[in-house]
Amino acid sequence: MAIVTFYEKPGCKGNLRQKALLAAAGHTVQARNLKTEAWTAERLLAFLGPLPVAEWFNRAAPAVKAGEVVPESLGVEAALHLLLDNPLLIRRPLMEADGERRVGFDVAAVDAWIGLKNVPLPAGDFESCAHGADGHGRCGSHDHEHEESTHAAGGIR
Repeated sequence: MAIVTFYEKPGCKGNLRQKALLAAAGHTVQARNLKTEAWTAERLLAFLGPLPVAEWFNRAAPAVKAGEVVPESLGVEAALHLLLDNPLLIRRPLMEADGERRVGFDVAAVDAWIGLKNVPLPAGDFESCAHGADGHGRCGSHDHEHEESTHAAGGIR
């Protein structure tokens, strides 16, 4: 069994399902708040670096959905600046176990990486918002919709 450091958006029901699946497979999950973590470009690149820049972004983030941020049009420097300024744009979860880092929650990739021990999988996509494309703001509390739109507009953090 692995000890998994799991960087999440607290209150996100999708992240809750992902953590529950890891725990059911016998892993120890150490949850961390993605928004308040002290990210640096180097540290973030340790997770994101192997992926194309467009895959670094949370597709459910309001700024991405609204077209204010177009991941496919960004270079490495511009993308890192946006992600460091607004961690809610980071594709999640970020996970670390046994010195390896992963982005997102592809069930097959997680199973190949640390094993899911044939735990029965509930229906649905484990990486996207549990509420679907239109319900992202309802994750965990009513405050998140306002909070994410404030972040997307360059407001306080």
